[in-house]
Amino acid sequence: MNLVIKLTIFVLTVLTVAAFFVFDYTGLNLQRAIPQTWHNLRLLFLEPSLNHFDWQVAIYQVAVTLALGALATVIGGVIAFFLALLAAENLSTPRISKTIRVLMAFVRAVPTVLWVLIFAIAAGLGSEAAVLGMLFHSVAYLVKAFSESIEELDVGILEAMRATGSNWWHIVVHGVIPSTFTYMLLWTFLRFEVNFGVAVAMGAAAGAGGIGFELFMASGFYFDLREVGFITYSILAVAILLEMISTQLKQRNFPSKVTR
Repeated sequence: MNLVIKLTIFVLTVLTVAAFFVFDYTGLNLQRAIPQTWHNLRLLFLEPSLNHFDWQVAIYQVAVTLALGALATVIGGVIAFFLALLAAENLSTPRISKTIRVLMAFVRAVPTVLWVLIFAIAAGLGSEAAVLGMLFHSVAYLVKAFSESIEELDVGILEAMRATGSNWWHIVVHGVIPSTFTYMLLWTFLRFEVNFGVAVAMGAAAGAGGIGFELFMASGFYFDLREVGFITYSILAVAILLEMISTQLKQRNFPSKVTR
């Protein structure tokens, strides 16, 4: 394993060094490029402002982005829960469990952006394609997380319930859900954080709207670095808020564990 790690680092280092020799430096003037870069960074991070829309529109667009992420997460979480029950080896047959796991692995292997583009071809650019793309990847992600949480249940609990004559659904309602609900909630919220970031990117790539579309317009259409800076700070603020909520949930439910 150490040899593989060292070889990987060596190859990446060689490729990085080689990349600098194959760059096209035609027209590069460092005397102009360095001051201009500093000027752009100063406008971007030190002078953020809104020029093409106001605060109300900014708040609304952030809310739209959050809604897109929440919609994909909630629907995906519900679908993933039922699929996870069939994917968990302690609740399902080996054939069904392996089949679902293979299908979900295939879905996870395809990046979210590619799923969005696939649905954009079928449904057209817009929020529908973005939500469907995020939904597909969210289901595959949460099925793996939920099924692993279910498989970590104490075997004695399931055996005791089966010994008392409990059927499959009774075991799920009274044994699985109470024991794994907290873990599933945390995994779902973690996926919501991921979907928020994806929704920002899809706002520009798939025309889904939200703050991502405003970022695309400010950077690619208006080329307003001050507005790009303001939008970047607003996205960062929401991301920090979501991380704080996630940390509080973990500390409340797992006070003895180290939060990420």
